[in-house]
Amino acid sequence: MYDKLFEPINVGGVTIKNRIVRSPHGTGLFGDDFIAYHVARAKGGVGMSTVSATSVHPNAPGALPVWSDDCKPYLSKLADAVHEHGMKMFHQIYHPGASQAEMVGGAEAWSASEIPNFLGGAVVPLANSKGQIADLVEHFAGAARRIRDAGLDGVDIHASSGYLLHEFLSPALNQRDDEYGGSPENRLRLLLEVIDAIRGEVGDSDFAVGVRLPNEDYVPGGLTAELNRQIAEAVDPLVDYVSLHMGSYWRFHKLIAPTDDPLGVEMAPNSTIRPVITKPSIVVGRILTIDHAHALVESGQADMVSMVRALIADPELVNKAHRGDEDLIRPCIGTNMGCVGRLMSGQGLSCVVNVAAGQEATVTQEPEVPAEEPKRVVVVGGGPAGMEAARTAAIRGHHVQIHEATPRLGGQVNIAASAPKRGDVGAITHWLGEELKRLQVDVRLNSLVDLDTVMEADADVVVLATGASPRADGFQVATPAVTLPGHDLPHVYN
Repeated sequence: MYDKLFEPINVGGVTIKNRIVRSPHGTGLFGDDFIAYHVARAKGGVGMSTVSATSVHPNAPGALPVWSDDCKPYLSKLADAVHEHGMKMFHQIYHPGASQAEMVGGAEAWSASEIPNFLGGAVVPLANSKGQIADLVEHFAGAARRIRDAGLDGVDIHASSGYLLHEFLSPALNQRDDEYGGSPENRLRLLLEVIDAIRGEVGDSDFAVGVRLPNEDYVPGGLTAELNRQIAEAVDPLVDYVSLHMGSYWRFHKLIAPTDDPLGVEMAPNSTIRPVITKPSIVVGRILTIDHAHALVESGQADMVSMVRALIADPELVNKAHRGDEDLIRPCIGTNMGCVGRLMSGQGLSCVVNVAAGQEATVTQEPEVPAEEPKRVVVVGGGPAGMEAARTAAIRGHHVQIHEATPRLGGQVNIAASAPKRGDVGAITHWLGEELKRLQVDVRLNSLVDLDTVMEADADVVVLATGASPRADGFQVATPAVTLPGHDLPHVYN
């Protein structure tokens, strides 16, 4: 059914076994936890993953110092772990540019010009001298060499999202009057020098070199669709693949698509650029289902499709689709609460529909050991927590009843899903309901549980999953000092 999606594709000298990939993304995970996170997706059948953007220069230090050989043992361990399951591993490299201002103690932020970045507040970055530019180019090349020597399969040059290379490309952020500024050709010069230097270090045989380019940056006075097309046309012959992505920290809601964006939100801005790309292309942007991914590849809108959030929700998505079990794929509901929200608050990645996400080193995706002695389990409450508890118990072989006081499973998710542009939220309880049918769980609707109910079921275990009450004091995270007007009116649900 998904034949095109499971065709191998050559990216330079690297063969990727299918068209489903994972573009770079932050996780907040380190050490063995980070490796276990990627291994789970490798086991699940993903063709290629990319380590999140890592700074190439000690001026902007990050968690993994790719400017030093000290990074190689860990990267080798990561490469070996995922290669065991047939997944290719790339690494994105960048310099954060002006966005690093105030985020690294004492270091001066670099940029094309002295224009503050949204993240940097009022801090004015240092406009790179030609000597610093030459040094930066050398560091990009050195980082790529170390990544290759560690055993990874390719490098992804980050020239989008408002970081340093993007700043040099942008007419709004690059106001230089030397050979690195002014005309589109001059603004492109640094990126071309970086690509050339990397090619000089790693060659063009069995190590791929790709680039992430902007399709729309939403910076006032910034890159237009035509300028982005020109950039892609100039870069395409020099790299092995092109990844397209919109947004920047100037318009953060465009950088990471929110729930109310349409599925495939980036396909429209891609359409201007796609015709000039001859190398394999990667697209992103709320691609949440295997059917959508297949349609994009089959229609020629992309050669590879990144499904980061969908694969956080279900690492086995690819394998399930390949064997015809797409109904068993746990859906991503696109709320960004665990995968993005936790990162923004300095925590490690999680997922509101997959408890194992970010904990793969210690928590299995599904129960792996059947119960030695099946028990009678009564679950009280038919919201998502109760449904998941019933499902898990049934998978282990227990005899399960689930009781819901209302006529419908789903709990408060049903309320959330009824809001405008929030229908995707209901996908998880729909899926859980289908799972309960598949597992032949005894579902009791309009059922208020009391002691007699438990005694009648002769329950060995009772799981109380009646849920929490919505906060009713009008508190707002964005404006904690101002309560929501009207929260105390009688028609407001609480």
